[in-house]
Amino acid sequence: MTFDSAYEPFFQPPGWIVGPIWAVLYACLAISFSSVLAVRDEVEQSTLVIALFLIQLVVNLAWPSVFNSERYLLALGMIVVMVVFASIYAFAVYKAAPTASMLVWPYIAWVAFAGAINAAYYLEARS
Repeated sequence: MTFDSAYEPFFQPPGWIVGPIWAVLYACLAISFSSVLAVRDEVEQSTLVIALFLIQLVVNLAWPSVFNSERYLLALGMIVVMVVFASIYAFAVYKAAPTASMLVWPYIAWVAFAGAINAAYYLEARS
C-alpha cells in the first residue's frame, strides 16, 4: 500500500511492515471465515453475519484506491464500516466459534489504527 502524499503522521508505521502485517491478517480472516462456514448452522443469523463479513471485506479491498485518491473522508467512512461489520461478525460467531472470533480481533485493531492514520491525513488536508 502506498500513501501518495508529502504529509505523513508521526505514528504511521514504515511501509515495509505493512505488507507482512496484511498477509498475516488476511490469513487470519481466511481461517476465521472458513471455520465459521464449517459451523454456520450453529451461528444465529449466519446468512446475515456472513454477508456482513463479505461486505466489509469488499470495502477493505476498495479502501486503498479511495484513500490514495485523497478522498480521506470517504475512506474514513469506509473504515467505520469495516470496523463495525467485522466487530458484529466477531461478536456473532464467538459462541459457536470462539477461535474464529478471536482471529478477527487483530484485524479490527489494525483497521481501527488505520482509521487514526486516515483521520490524520483528513485533518492535514483540511488545514
